[in-house]
Amino acid sequence: MTAAGPAGSASMKVIPAKLAGALILEPRVFGDERGFFLESFNQKVMEEAGIPAQFVQDNHSYSGRNVVRGLHYQIPHAQGKLVRVVAGEIVDVMVDMRRRSPTCGKWEGVRLSGANHRMLWIPGGFAHGFRVVSEGAHVLYKATEFYSPESERTVLWNDPDLKIDWELDGEAVVSTKDRAGVPFRQAALYE
Repeated sequence: MTAAGPAGSASMKVIPAKLAGALILEPRVFGDERGFFLESFNQKVMEEAGIPAQFVQDNHSYSGRNVVRGLHYQIPHAQGKLVRVVAGEIVDVMVDMRRRSPTCGKWEGVRLSGANHRMLWIPGGFAHGFRVVSEGAHVLYKATEFYSPESERTVLWNDPDLKIDWELDGEAVVSTKDRAGVPFRQAALYE
């Protein structure tokens, strides 16, 4: 599937992810000896791709190699997220937390990098996290809901039931908060 951009040009390749409702987006990149240009957000193109979201917050995170952040989500105030990496590389992981979804309890990892320019649309109702593959990575994401500390939940990043492959090449660097996440079986789910 391709979403049309300005003047009808194909500006974004849209690839359905394995998890229901999630999308991998590949923007068209225009490059020459000076560098490159890409359109990272266009509301009309996003709507044509099936992302009708209105974004209310932009976030920028920097992390070093093997840092694992997540798996975070909010109940209530579910956040849809449009994630991209501008420098470095990550394995971006999402877990479907929607009780009535055919992919509830499943996870998927997608490599995002400053080199591949891919973006990941994660609908509300998913837990989200990532592991830094490169020496460091700048991760930017747009969110459909404001951050709500009282609504935040964390699923244990290394839950033995989920068996997420973080593609680690050393020991994970995980915050105290994320180490205290709950196993998926005990996590609150979206109705």
